[in-house]
Order: sequence, then C-alpha cells, then structure tokens
Amino acid sequence: MNAQLIQLGGSLIAILLLALIAKWLGLGRDVRIANVAEAKALAESAIAGFQARDVALDRAGLGALLRDDAGRFMILRRHGARFVGRLLDSHSHCRLDRDFLNVATSDSFARPVILHLGAEAKIWASRLRDLGG
Repeated sequence: MNAQLIQLGGSLIAILLLALIAKWLGLGRDVRIANVAEAKALAESAIAGFQARDVALDRAGLGALLRDDAGRFMILRRHGARFVGRLLDSHSHCRLDRDFLNVATSDSFARPVILHLGAEAKIWASRLRDLGG
C-alpha cells in the first residue's frame, strides 16, 4: 500500500512539474498578431529582407497577408505557439468568399489559411491576381 501511495505521489509531482515547464515555455497559449507592426516584424523574421509595404490582418489576429515593394506576397499563419511565413507563388490556390480569403501555398505540407479581412478581402483577392495562375 505504501509503495502505491509513493508511486501516486511521484506521478502527481511529475505531472505538476511538466505543467510548470509547459507554462514557462509558453506552450498552449493563445498567440495572435496584435497589430500591423507585429505582422511586419514577423514577416521580416520569417524571410530576411522582406519589408512589408501593405498588410492585411485577420480580424481575429490568427494570420496576415503582406506585400512588399518587389510585389511578393507572404502569408503568415499560426503554427502552434508561433507564426510561420510562406511566400505565395500563384493565386490559383486563393479563394474569395465574401469577407473571407482562403489562401494556400503550392507547398503541400502547409495548411490553407482562412483570413477574415472584411471589405479588404476583395481588394487583396484582386492584388493576388498579379501573381498569375
């Protein structure tokens, strides 16, 4: 009986320790893009030299679509507790649905992103046509 209590106590301590480590690492937190400046900084850190000129933030802060002076488009999306950026090479994977823009890359490993852009969705869908099919 004592061995079982010791095992139970050890298990509980280990679980609490793992929970504290996860909290310290920031795992499981709800990360969102707060503003345009943060989206630009995330884009620069994703691809060195990408200086965003135009930024469209998802209303919930779960992603962003950016364009630089060279005409390149980048999609920022949440990946766990971080954001990743991918350059778009075609508009063929993008779909407009009223105030939402569904954006995917040609990379088969990357999930599509649905951005709630409001009235800007139509404008950005039009801009993406510059990429070609």
